[in-house]
Amino acid sequence: MKLFKKLVITSTLALSLFAFNNATTEASSTTYTVKSGDTLWKIATSNSVSVNTLKQVNKQTSNTIYPGQKLAIPQAISAADKDLMARIVHAEAKGESYAGKVAVATVVLNRVDSSLFPNTIKGVIYERTSNGGYAFSPVGNGAINQAADASAKKAVEEAIAFRGQGKGSLFFYNPAKITNKWILSREVTVVIGNHTFAK
Repeated sequence: MKLFKKLVITSTLALSLFAFNNATTEASSTTYTVKSGDTLWKIATSNSVSVNTLKQVNKQTSNTIYPGQKLAIPQAISAADKDLMARIVHAEAKGESYAGKVAVATVVLNRVDSSLFPNTIKGVIYERTSNGGYAFSPVGNGAINQAADASAKKAVEEAIAFRGQGKGSLFFYNPAKITNKWILSREVTVVIGNHTFAK
């Protein structure tokens, strides 16, 4: 009898945990029905998730999708985080090419994904350095508080859609303006305009 009770309790607990995990998964994603003309890129961009994440969540090995297909859309980056990213991109990459702006946004996302940095967008952008300053100078000088332009907002959306791709840049700097030579020890990934990107 004791064994039977133990089995019933264990089974009930397992079912409860399954239901809880299932409810959590459903709460953090929605379902989208593919329409004619849709691409993974369009769906990812309009839902502020990366193409890679969209493929992983749906166990897609190719980029091929079909009208009528149901796709789970994972939880997106919040509007507040996108705005914060756009403001840092606007402040850091003003006057740079569009590709340079996307690369700056990608650095923020790469830092969120790296174990070396805070794991939130806000945490990365407002991170303090060992000397008491900020990792991003616009946070210290107040330029982060200026509204982002359309180009910076679009660059953020593109960086989010391509998240997990690229060369893994974690840093960027203007060689003409560096004060800390340590950054020169990092492996250069790409140079875009006045910015050198590194990891």
